[in-house]
Amino acid sequence: MASANVHPASEPARWKYLDSVRTRPGPFTDASTFNGSVVARAMETMKVLVIGAGGLGCEILKNLALSGFKDIHVIDMDTIDISNLNRQFLFRQEDVGKSKAEVAARFVEKRVRGVRITPYNCKIQDFDEDFYMQFQLVICGLDSIEARRWINATLVGLVDENIEDSYKPLIDGGTEGFKGQARVIFPTVTSCIECQLDMHAPRAAVPLCTLASIPRQPEHCIEWAHVIAWDQEKPFPQLDKDDPEHINWLYQKALDRAREFNIPGVTYSLTQGVVKNIIPAIASTNSVIAAACCNEALKIASNCAPSLGLPDANYMMYSGNDGIYTYTFRHERKDDCPVCGGQARDLPADAAWTLRELLDSLAARPEAQLRQPSVRTATKTLYMQLPPSLEEQTRPNLDKTLAELGLDHGQEIVVTDPAFATVIFMFKLKFKSR
Repeated sequence: MASANVHPASEPARWKYLDSVRTRPGPFTDASTFNGSVVARAMETMKVLVIGAGGLGCEILKNLALSGFKDIHVIDMDTIDISNLNRQFLFRQEDVGKSKAEVAARFVEKRVRGVRITPYNCKIQDFDEDFYMQFQLVICGLDSIEARRWINATLVGLVDENIEDSYKPLIDGGTEGFKGQARVIFPTVTSCIECQLDMHAPRAAVPLCTLASIPRQPEHCIEWAHVIAWDQEKPFPQLDKDDPEHINWLYQKALDRAREFNIPGVTYSLTQGVVKNIIPAIASTNSVIAAACCNEALKIASNCAPSLGLPDANYMMYSGNDGIYTYTFRHERKDDCPVCGGQARDLPADAAWTLRELLDSLAARPEAQLRQPSVRTATKTLYMQLPPSLEEQTRPNLDKTLAELGLDHGQEIVVTDPAFATVIFMFKLKFKSR
């Protein structure tokens, strides 16, 4: 190390080795932003928000507490299920049915003396901008793209050039099986989650003709049971994906279908995963990605080393399929990003499309992924999801072609989605025939 001076924290014995890193400069430390004498106290008073208390969230909470952060807040709307216990190590059998955020907070508080964790058992959308303004750092351990996009847009919207504390660094982690990613976003400075949305393409839909006639994979048999058999037989008034009886019915139907076409591999767990679109989770991958996220939190909070967000790299990909491999690169900001950019994004279309087909394409396009879009031009409203009266009034436009609606090549349209109430998506129509 470059210096022998170690500035002790309030509990020298506990933080001895941590202080060797966070309180004295190293070979990559920027001397203009580093002050080892105040780091420990600053980290103890810094408010950190963790979103998600699942597989990643449990690891993140533990790591933050053991990294010297003492004022931590955590949001999670879910309760503990028995299937969580194999990887979400803060929970026990007797915790099943309880709030994830509350149980995780109490567990870490008992194990790490002096840390205070405030839990919130609700949605992130339940809070206003004033709530998020109180935090200096936000870390996400989410399994939902929609939630990521919402918090990303919220933090970008908080930025006010005249208010220094309005910049809230966002550290985002995600895992799927043996693969994972960690990224650091400085709102309005680096690329945001919306800029990187095409890296999280929606799952490709299986054509109905394949499901109905020539299934080739166990997932096809499960989707057949889910989409076709359920609709034909309606064994229950409404499908409840959390009801074991309903899932078992789908499993048995899928199993019969698989036997008919000699397709192995249909299991109850796979049925549950396909129907609920469950992303496979592995404890070791969660540990690696959570460690990467908390490492970035430590660097941002202490300035002991350059963070992943600046200057050259902001995205780390991890692959554990055939060993341990990581790759770090810089994801560029996009000028046509609807959240942090200012330009309209090109939208390939056809003048012969109906408005319904155009809106359906917005759900399938990797860079859009909008589920309930409303659309208008600068002069007229084409279709609005809400309120119901306006939806009814504009519904006839759905079956009209873009040409019939007076839309032309190069024209800009404005699209909104209730899931992202603060975001206005600007698209420029690019007709294929031009």
